[in-house]
Amino acid sequence: MADSSAQLIDQVRAAAAGAGGLCIRGGGGKNFYGQALQGELLDTRAHTGVVGYEPTELVITARCGTPLAEIEAELARQGQMFAFEPPHFGSDATLGGAVAAGLSGPRRASAGALRDFVLGVKILDGRGEVLRFGGQVMKNVAGYDVSRLMAGSLGTLGVILEVSLKTQPLPATEVTLLLEMPESKAIDTLNQWAGRPLPISATAWNDGDLGVRLSGAVAAVVAAAEKLGGDRVEPAQALRFWRDMREHSDPFFNNDKPLWRLSVPSNAPPLDLPGEQLIEWNGALRWLASNAEPRQIRESAAKAGGHATLFRGGDKAAGVFHPLGAPLMTIHRRLKETFDPRGVFNRGRMYADF
Repeated sequence: MADSSAQLIDQVRAAAAGAGGLCIRGGGGKNFYGQALQGELLDTRAHTGVVGYEPTELVITARCGTPLAEIEAELARQGQMFAFEPPHFGSDATLGGAVAAGLSGPRRASAGALRDFVLGVKILDGRGEVLRFGGQVMKNVAGYDVSRLMAGSLGTLGVILEVSLKTQPLPATEVTLLLEMPESKAIDTLNQWAGRPLPISATAWNDGDLGVRLSGAVAAVVAAAEKLGGDRVEPAQALRFWRDMREHSDPFFNNDKPLWRLSVPSNAPPLDLPGEQLIEWNGALRWLASNAEPRQIRESAAKAGGHATLFRGGDKAAGVFHPLGAPLMTIHRRLKETFDPRGVFNRGRMYADF
């Protein structure tokens, strides 16, 4: 456990004084995400340690450089977990990197996104000042919800020094089912199930196979498994399957084509795009491995009522994230000017303008 905030503050103030840029990095496993990295390295891995954890309160507070694997191991020892299942993308993943990336795993559709579990943050802004937002309780509603704003900001607004997150108890039991059905039927079926009181915690469809994970009380899971049918997957194999979905080590992701992440309404019909698709989150998340033109992919996502992100690989010249309209871009610029007026942090990581 080490507090290196003084060194981080000095580095930020020096960069601000010299108009230099900094590239915030934890474990580096998500360097592929977003536009090209720019600036002098600001390494957060020395700022580590769990600041506070009271299992009965279901809240943990830790510093940004704390290894994500260590935190999850401690939660597991207490019979708890991060319900949003953050992907690691490497053994060196840190808590700060997970929050800054804002990515959630297979359980997101049932449990909520990472940002929904953020209670409070301590950040270092572009002036080198330490700011605190939120707290360690759910009913902290004073002021704007800046804490959750940090989730998914990719370090463009500040260094996340500490973060407080809600935890949840581990489910009493889990069962994974495998069913055969075409894409359109899978989407319709998942949306029908979503309207029923079923303990579905994760879904994944690819190439005619639909995986469904049930989590919760033993009686509820057993009853739901009987209703849904399909083949039961052996527990160890099921754990590997969902881990591979979370960490993108499933064979689907071992692809040389650009990987796109399309967020659409769960009931959107199959997208008529070239390439291979994998569907998660009851139909709301469509992974697409395709050499199609970015414009074609983004137009298809927009037509379905969603947006598309170039998640990994491909030509980033067309932009990684879906283009923002003028009002949203104005809000983004104002936020950047407020927290990082000199443009010190992660320049151009999300959009070229900031």
